[in-house]
Amino acid sequence: MKKIFYTSLYLIFTIVCSAQNPIIQTKYTADPAPLVHNDTVFLYTSHDENDAFGFKMLNWMLYSSTDMVNWTDHGIIAGVSEPYKTFAWADGHSAWAPQCIARNGKFYLYCPTIHQGKMAIGVAVAHSPYGPFVDAIGKPLVFRANHGDYDPTVFIDEDGQAYMYWGGNGPCYYAKLNEDMISISGDIQVASIDFTGTPPEAAFTEGPWIWRKKNHYYLAYASRCCPEGIGYARSDSPTGPWKCMGTIMDPDDRSSGNHPGIIDYKGNSYVFGFNYAILKQTLSKHNERRSICAMKMTYNEDGTIQKLPWWAETTLSQIGTLNLYNKTEAETMAYSEGITTESATEWERNIPWDKGKKIADRLYVTSIHNGDYIKVQGVDFSNGADSVEVSVASLYGGIIEIHTDKTDGPVIAIVDINTSGEGDIWKTLSAPVSKVSGVHDLYFVFKGEKDLFNFDWWKFSK
Repeated sequence: MKKIFYTSLYLIFTIVCSAQNPIIQTKYTADPAPLVHNDTVFLYTSHDENDAFGFKMLNWMLYSSTDMVNWTDHGIIAGVSEPYKTFAWADGHSAWAPQCIARNGKFYLYCPTIHQGKMAIGVAVAHSPYGPFVDAIGKPLVFRANHGDYDPTVFIDEDGQAYMYWGGNGPCYYAKLNEDMISISGDIQVASIDFTGTPPEAAFTEGPWIWRKKNHYYLAYASRCCPEGIGYARSDSPTGPWKCMGTIMDPDDRSSGNHPGIIDYKGNSYVFGFNYAILKQTLSKHNERRSICAMKMTYNEDGTIQKLPWWAETTLSQIGTLNLYNKTEAETMAYSEGITTESATEWERNIPWDKGKKIADRLYVTSIHNGDYIKVQGVDFSNGADSVEVSVASLYGGIIEIHTDKTDGPVIAIVDINTSGEGDIWKTLSAPVSKVSGVHDLYFVFKGEKDLFNFDWWKFSK
């Protein structure tokens, strides 16, 4: 059954190969929650299952980037069902929109899910942005039997006070968090948002995201369902009152939903959200299989935000270049066609407060067929390269053609995967590299018959 799905996914990706958005193609992802830490963007996401019709979401995933175009898949970092069940009290389904924030050397992941048939918000903690995340308090942080208690966003102000906003299909709620980040200080309040003079498509629906820019506080959110755009409000205080300023992105019939995540990174501002572009290439019926997008965002001199068109199919500008001499995970890509990613093995977490659940210790690219490819953007060959190494586990064998700048561009190396039937044995193979200089996009184009091989990492050498 797995290979049947992968084949259908290949048909989807062959149609949309020219677009940078959505930025993740190997899985259906939604509800982007970007976190900037140590010059890296960590993108926490919810995950629509491959067979989802409604909201079928069992885990949370992580991607990272240092250049805003090449994204590395880190797999599942928490979930609500085995073998990744983070919260014992969760009903085992509905891993909705999360957000992660760092404080005092720890990382706190705020997760909405179902408890006793009602929405609840849990909090998990880790010592690394990559996890593993474990339940911090053994019970929900917020549970009021209120169907609107979902989509949390967390913000720490300059004075050290932390706030959590959340809510959907009703008012927007907020509360102060104690410094421990796992308990609420005082009462839960309703945010006061003045919508006077703003269009109806700017109205609050769900998915708030709070941040500060200069002397203003901003509250963005998915606006007026359905379809949803991205509205935003502004205040001089993190507790409001808020004044709606309009929309960052108007609703569009191409997508019933949206969900903002907004960051500043290396001198630019970015807004993340999602659409249904990959799903709709082959299916006309609406299903909840979403795909995360990103665009550069610009502020006006008065602090208002310039309106963006619907998730444009244009490439984001790359920040810097990729070092070809570093070992690069094969699941790092700017775009792909046909392939997906998978976990190889699992290992015990071996943390005193954990109950022995397992997580994957190896991620790799799989479901590789003839003509599939991976695009890696902006690789710097200024110092040259003599050879390339790849780590693969062969199924039926095949070759990797490494092209520059397009799928049928100049071939600089051909790696022969000349063994078969060793899908669980990882080998490092190498090939000479033709003379190449300057900065190029690389296309790893796969050739052969049947299921070719699994692909773990690559590296160039001089």
